[in-house]
Amino acid sequence: MIAFFVTFLLVFCIYLLLTAGSGTIGFWSASELIAGAGLSIVVAGITRKFLCRSNNYRMANPLRLLLIPIYILGPFLIEVTVANIDVAGRVITGRIRPGIIRVSSDLKTDLGIFMLANSITLTPGTITVDIDEKTHDLFIHKINIAPGDEEKATVPARELFSFADIPAWIRRIAE
Repeated sequence: MIAFFVTFLLVFCIYLLLTAGSGTIGFWSASELIAGAGLSIVVAGITRKFLCRSNNYRMANPLRLLLIPIYILGPFLIEVTVANIDVAGRVITGRIRPGIIRVSSDLKTDLGIFMLANSITLTPGTITVDIDEKTHDLFIHKINIAPGDEEKATVPARELFSFADIPAWIRRIAE
């Protein structure tokens, strides 16, 4: 029942966000709110096991949800900006040393690994190629591998980023 309620609230909030301002008097008309609630009930009934499949509701905590925009607009934006400048310089000068390395994530939850893999992929010059589901290690293709990284068994995830400790931020949000 908790999974249904959490899914319903999420779907209804997304519906309200997408239809804001379409009402005649306020933000929404009464018929629109009823239609949104009905649609949310149907979607929650069908998809409740997808959103909350592990019966872990830690992401329902509003404080964790507030950390996501702080993470995106803070450390992640800084890392993406620095990586864009670095990749642009490497493209102009031709100083590249591409390759695939194994990165230890040290994250335990699916959401944490998912966020780290996407943060790496969205950072220019890197892409997540594969994930070892037993050890939660990521295989990353980088435009420029540091000398000696190819000889290491695994590289810690925090070494992929220049300024912020992105894995620590993700751990704070998702675990």
